[in-house]
Amino acid sequence: MSETSDLREAALAVREMAYVPYSRFKVGVAIRAASGTVYRGCNVENVAYPQGTCAEAGAIAAMVAAGETSIAEVYVVAASDRPVPCCGGCRQKLAEFAGGEVPVTLATVAGAEEATTIGALLPGAFDAGYMA
Repeated sequence: MSETSDLREAALAVREMAYVPYSRFKVGVAIRAASGTVYRGCNVENVAYPQGTCAEAGAIAAMVAAGETSIAEVYVVAASDRPVPCCGGCRQKLAEFAGGEVPVTLATVAGAEEATTIGALLPGAFDAGYMA
């Protein structure tokens, strides 16, 4: 079993739970917290589009609800011809809980994968240091 295979399995499983009656575009995310625990999230749409929730946000919320605040690894999967990156808002959400070196795997249901990092996805991230 590869290092990320448990994340892939978790992301694929939760992807099937996505509520996407409008776009039909299911996304699943699994994040490994610093403790090693895996948290999952799927996208949840709403007829008022801005009110939906991205899969990354759901996984982060589950992690925080469990009392954790540090991400060690991220896996994102969707049914697309090529790996789909996180939206801009989710890149910022991930950066809140993960350093720039944290690995991110973007994947397709068919098995294509692209390895990147939080820092590569969001160079120049806004952080608390700007609020001093």
